[in-house]
Amino acid sequence: MGSSPSALIALILSTAPAWADCAPGRVELGGPAGSVAAFGIEIADTPALREMGLMNRDALPAGAGMLFVYDRPGHPRFWMKNTLIPLDMIFADAAGRITRIRHDAQPLDLTPVDGGEGVVYVLEINGGLAARLGIAPGLAMRAAAMQQDLLAWPCP
Repeated sequence: MGSSPSALIALILSTAPAWADCAPGRVELGGPAGSVAAFGIEIADTPALREMGLMNRDALPAGAGMLFVYDRPGHPRFWMKNTLIPLDMIFADAAGRITRIRHDAQPLDLTPVDGGEGVVYVLEINGGLAARLGIAPGLAMRAAAMQQDLLAWPCP
């Protein structure tokens, strides 16, 4: 028996406060007024890890994601080659501000997903979650793996 979308959102939001702010393996989205969402994450911070991403996986837990971390601002382009699940790709600048979201990138699609200029962080989560959780450009992202002195919403 599957979970309803509202039950899934309640699960993500209800489990988020149980984790300490900026605990390793966690990313929060929101701002100084509070979190909109939090996810347990894997970090892709090397060329090899970024190249592999979430390829060849047949599922991603509802409260999980992958945070891609780049050394400097760039113009990343992603594709869904060998990616078997639909994903939302959340692009953020050096301050952790969300600049663009690609909703529901389709599995196995070779069409490049353009992240835009100045991207340092990309969070991939299950397709459709960004819209359901109210994640939108302008919100901030924070995680221990991000450069704290540049973040608009740094870790405490």
